[in-house]
Amino acid sequence: MKVSVTGGSGFIGSHVVDYLVADGHEVVVIDTRAPHRPDVGFYDVDVTDLTKLVKATAGSDAVFHLAAVANVNDAHADPVGTMEVNVVGTSRVCEAARRNGVERVILASTVWVYTAASGDGPLREDTPLSSIGSAHVYTASKIAAELVVTSFGELYGLPYTILRYGIPFGPRMRKELAIPQFLHRARSGEKITIHGDGLQFRNYIYVEDLAEAHVLALGEAGTDQIFNLEGPAPVSIRHAAELACELIDPLAEIEFTPARPGDYAGRVISVDKADRLLGWVPQTSFDDGMRRYVEWLADEDPIEQPSSA
Repeated sequence: MKVSVTGGSGFIGSHVVDYLVADGHEVVVIDTRAPHRPDVGFYDVDVTDLTKLVKATAGSDAVFHLAAVANVNDAHADPVGTMEVNVVGTSRVCEAARRNGVERVILASTVWVYTAASGDGPLREDTPLSSIGSAHVYTASKIAAELVVTSFGELYGLPYTILRYGIPFGPRMRKELAIPQFLHRARSGEKITIHGDGLQFRNYIYVEDLAEAHVLALGEAGTDQIFNLEGPAPVSIRHAAELACELIDPLAEIEFTPARPGDYAGRVISVDKADRLLGWVPQTSFDDGMRRYVEWLADEDPIEQPSSA
């Protein structure tokens, strides 16, 4: 199968590319940065450029759409640009796929959409999402992107799959994300900063477990479906920071600052559907994933090598 991956040079996208190649697919990366491996196709294309997207996705059997403004701080600082990329960009990816007769568009979404859901959970893929209560422009953009994809399915018959990610972590993470920042600060002797009381939780998912789900979602069982892809257990931000200290420097300090506006507090979310239809269950615990990530950092960047891991 020929598969295109927008954002295939990014943190999650690069791992998805690895798993697709390992599964025998012909992979084309669509990004504004070159891919991390030389054995895949590459188009230097911005997802807001419809003409180039049509050319880049020609001949593809499926398109994974991962390109997005994914940093919530960037989204908060530039709401208009975020909507342009995350919503309009998604519509252009879908239109390019429609024009080329692509068999499936697979959208990378997020569990942040459940900020707009009512109820205590466990929340499922068919839980209604309110038009009020998204709380963050990033969340709103991902809800809107999902509506774009499902509308193309309903109006034009474009098959789709929506993958709602938990919070991914692991090798190739962007350094400005929370976990790399915790480890870096512990290594450099700076205080680790937590926004809020640290009791907000995430179902962190190790990026290789997440990438595996993408390959499974290409099967027939994934057609016109939404799947939650969360880690195996809730993890508080406080625990993530404390584990970073344990792995790097047990004497590192943690300080608490005011919570960020619209921050995701965490919801109880079911992954039963992914297990039932795809046979996917996350295998890597948060603590084991953190140890593997620290080992990767030590090999990748000696500056980040832990002093006492």
